[in-house]
This record gives sequence, structure tokens and C-alpha cells, in this order.
Amino acid sequence: MTTELNCLGQRCPLPVIALAKALPGLAVGDTIRVLADDPAAAADIPAWCRMRGQEYLGSPVPSAYDVRRVQ
Repeated sequence: MTTELNCLGQRCPLPVIALAKALPGLAVGDTIRVLADDPAAAADIPAWCRMRGQEYLGSPVPSAYDVRRVQ
């Protein structure tokens, strides 16, 4: 299952904070797509995933970042 989190127009770290709040509501193995147009999100979201042990799947389209819940 993929969930979409619309953070367009929000400055970092707000998209990362929203991701951190939304992830516990997903089942392990589910994917969340974070929509974020702040340029800092391109570095912040993958870094957050590394620090939190989640799987960053990449950015399939501009301003979209896919994360899989691992734990």
C-alpha cells in the first residue's frame, strides 16, 4: 500500500516532521510518498531514513520522495 503525504509549500524540516508523524500509522512494508518542493527535502528525507532505519526508495518524479517502512 502507498500513502501520499502532501507537504508542498512547506519549508524543511516540516516535511520530515510530517513523515515522522505519519510513518507509525503505516504497516511494515508499506510505502509513503512525500510530496515536498523545498530543495532541502532532497537531502533531508534520505538522511532521516538513514538515521531512523527506514528504506529510502528514491525520487521517481520531481518533488516526490518514496520511503518504505522497515520497522
